[in-house]
Amino acid sequence: MRLTTKGRFAVTAMMDLALHDNHKDQPISLASICERQDISLSYMEQLFSRLRRSGLVTSIRGPGGGYHLGRHMSRISIIEIIWAVDEHMDATLCKGGENCQNQNRCLTHDLWSDLNKKMLDYLGSVSLGDLVARYASRGGFIPTIKMPPRRARAKAASRSSA
Repeated sequence: MRLTTKGRFAVTAMMDLALHDNHKDQPISLASICERQDISLSYMEQLFSRLRRSGLVTSIRGPGGGYHLGRHMSRISIIEIIWAVDEHMDATLCKGGENCQNQNRCLTHDLWSDLNKKMLDYLGSVSLGDLVARYASRGGFIPTIKMPPRRARAKAASRSSA
């Protein structure tokens, strides 16, 4: 069972968008999300294309364009985000085909199938709004200054300590 970077980045980007989007102001540019999260713009464009097709984000084209959440953050589940970017999480080796061991059901098939159900239930029960509330309750804040990407900060720190 694995959640790949595609699913992780999609959830991270949606969280960033939820923290910065207020629907009254300008849309949030993909470049600003990428800079804050240190994620490739071309990779993020692919993910947001899928998120837009799923209705999880809306886009505004042209100069000053960007993205807004497609609906209120409390109505977007984490599993919807993961599924929107074609991420499929499965703990079974057979992908549910029950042909895990020499074309037969393996001894632990039910264990892994039950784990799949628990993961889907959990990720379906957590909304983007829940993540934002948890982030805020732990002292998270929306940066008001433009921070350089993580790699640039690390390079600067290593230069100053040398």
